[in-house]
Amino acid sequence: MRIYNSLGRALQEFEPQTAGQIGIYVCGATVQSEPHLGHGRYAVVFDVVRRYFDWVGFDVRYVRNVTDVDDKIIAAANERGVSPVQIVDEASHAFVKAYAALRVQPPDIEPRATDHIAEMIALVERLVESGHAYEAGGDVYFSVRGFDGYGELSGRDVDELRVGARVEPGKHKRDPLDFALWKAAKPGEPSWPSPWGDGRPGWHIECSAMAEKYLGFGFDIHGGGNDLVFPHHENEIAQSEAAAGRSPFARVWMHNGMMTLGGEKMAKSTGHIIDLQDLLETYPPLAVRLFYLRTHYRKPLEFTPDALEDAVGALERLWSFRRRVPGPVDAAADVESIRRFNEAMADDFDAAGALAVVFDVVRSGHRALDAGGDASTWASTYDELIDVFGLAEPIADLDDVADELAALARDYGVSDRAPSVVDTLVVRRDAARGEKDWATADEIRDRLASLRIVIEDRADGSRWHRT
Repeated sequence: MRIYNSLGRALQEFEPQTAGQIGIYVCGATVQSEPHLGHGRYAVVFDVVRRYFDWVGFDVRYVRNVTDVDDKIIAAANERGVSPVQIVDEASHAFVKAYAALRVQPPDIEPRATDHIAEMIALVERLVESGHAYEAGGDVYFSVRGFDGYGELSGRDVDELRVGARVEPGKHKRDPLDFALWKAAKPGEPSWPSPWGDGRPGWHIECSAMAEKYLGFGFDIHGGGNDLVFPHHENEIAQSEAAAGRSPFARVWMHNGMMTLGGEKMAKSTGHIIDLQDLLETYPPLAVRLFYLRTHYRKPLEFTPDALEDAVGALERLWSFRRRVPGPVDAAADVESIRRFNEAMADDFDAAGALAVVFDVVRSGHRALDAGGDASTWASTYDELIDVFGLAEPIADLDDVADELAALARDYGVSDRAPSVVDTLVVRRDAARGEKDWATADEIRDRLASLRIVIEDRADGSRWHRT
């Protein structure tokens, strides 16, 4: 298997630290406001990475943090005149709702920064004791020039960073490039006691502390958007490896490309964003998920309504085949399709190439059915592969229309106690069509459609699905 490692900027053969096990840490959201389209992309990308490793047979430990104390959260709270806790609670709820709609699996561990202050303080203490960090006016800073190798991840030269660098303000710094590990308390801000006085952690230190706690030093994969390469991930490497006195902190660094709108990067700071929840209410959430996966994860992805509409149609093409083979199937998957799928995914998670295999499976299944043959092998293959992408059609939930369906069944003289009332009604409609009772057949179809249950008439019989 090959993965593109941002540390070295090359495709590399991947072997886990421990055979049969994978440890993944992904930088999660800073919960200052509701998610935008870019947050959905990184969540889906690494969800598929995790699902693929599960499918291959690895024991995966997936950690995705939540930044719940940060300058941006405090600024948002001050702007609205509410507490930072309220900002965090509201935004966290929005992220959970959006990720659930996108069928992003919850991480195995989802640590919050404020629950790990002790681990961060301990890490800062190690850096101060080793001479890699210093206290100044209640703040604690990491000495960038004291760490050999700073800039290897981002490809930046320390001597050139002074000009145009993203540097944090701080009047007590010894060097403008030094970054904060601990920030002295300010009036009205959250704070915790520490050896340097009351304060709160800097942004970068939280991921170093939590990744090492839950995955150990030298874990397999560290992920995030490529906007985090510098300074966040560069600083993580520096502080973690300086404290440990060894490397690597993480063996592979994966970064997904940014979402763009009109050719420009989406960013909360500029307001140049597409609200994720609004989009999920406009388009089927799994079509949005498919939209993310049709472009290689490392490439920029431009948002356009046409691209979303195309994803809606593509998703329907996938689902249309499986509707023709209803229920579970008991057949072996097609070995050649599985091999081709795995080759694509093992080549730096080429989801677009792997999706092409799934569409080939769908076409083969349709051809088998159109010829009057058995498509069980193709259905079994489809089920196995579609689950890696998390794109299987949801099982129709009819609880919200149970009473209406029961009444409809009674109106047409069929049992309302059948395992699937809809299946029974479809049989009744087929009988009406066979008797050329078009009025009854159309009436059943239309009344089911009013409940968002669509009947498709095919050469091999009628199928239904919920919209």
